Amino acid sequence: MRTLFVVAGFLTAVVAGFGQASAVPTPGLPKDPKELFAAAAPFYDFTASTLKPWHLKASYQLYDEQGNPSEQGTYEYWWVSPQAYRSTWSRPEATHTDWHTADGKHAHLATGDRLKFFEYKLQGALLSPLPDAGDLDPTKFRLDRETKSSDGAKFPCIMVIPLMPQHGQVQSVPMGLFPTYCFDPQMPVLRVSYSFGTVTTGFNKIVKVQNRYLAREILLFEGKRKILTATVDSITNLSPSDPALTPPEGANVSKVDRVQISAGVSAGFLLKKQIPVYPQDAKDARASGTVVLQATIGMDGGVHDLRVVQTPWPSLAASALWAVSHWEYRPYLLGGEPVEVETTVNVIFSLGP
Repeated sequence: MRTLFVVAGFLTAVVAGFGQASAVPTPGLPKDPKELFAAAAPFYDFTASTLKPWHLKASYQLYDEQGNPSEQGTYEYWWVSPQAYRSTWSRPEATHTDWHTADGKHAHLATGDRLKFFEYKLQGALLSPLPDAGDLDPTKFRLDRETKSSDGAKFPCIMVIPLMPQHGQVQSVPMGLFPTYCFDPQMPVLRVSYSFGTVTTGFNKIVKVQNRYLAREILLFEGKRKILTATVDSITNLSPSDPALTPPEGANVSKVDRVQISAGVSAGFLLKKQIPVYPQDAKDARASGTVVLQATIGMDGGVHDLRVVQTPWPSLAASALWAVSHWEYRPYLLGGEPVEVETTVNVIFSLGP
């Protein structure tokens, strides 16, 4: 895993034009990081009850460890209300569908291989690319703002940094090491985000969908290597009675949307584990301790989302995130049916004697 220390170069590499965006430029953006996130949030709220039913279809390309094109897939999203929606990923080796129904049930149906972590992240990149409100809690995180220049434009970038009480002397953190969000210079439009210390997401060809910003092109890199690229093929209206919103017979149905389990319980379900690399800068600083991550484990046992809760040193968090994103679990069963799980994952970094 390579630690990311340069942000500006990727602004040039992945940021393209606005496509069909029709927003009117404003004199400028709020200087305060929290106010900037607040200004952008309404334009990325795809859960509001005021939205009309809609359907999205996108094509995506995965890349292998050498950056060569590998599997191709399709992602689709159906939305009727905050309670009723569906997501489907499909490619020759795997299919995965999640339904949320109006009666509060969560259904799941999958065939073939597990999806890769960044296939799940495609949904977040399209529909919820900004940090959650909990990630802006000043008692747990601090927000660092820095301006990056590219082709004569200045992009305001905000990094969300978890507090590191074990190493209070750590004040300077390289931009991009923790989740970082770079906005258009004139509008509250997300253009690039950074995570895991090495992963870059570019948001291109921005369009307005029901007064929300949606990127019709998504680019994901690990360092300079492509991980995934995606293009939105269509955005259409949807009938609330569309049969695609009804889970078929054979789907695993749970009355519980998500459960919380402890780190100890989730560890007992771990099937495949990748050991994190101990970053050299942390070794040189004699930094050690436990990185605490919040993880979402899907009904298929795959890791769908990860966030840093606590870390003793910046690069230890990036290394832990990258490793745990490759872990696989046995699905957690409740009443004999698989359910989605929220849990914590503790990754311990210990220096030898």
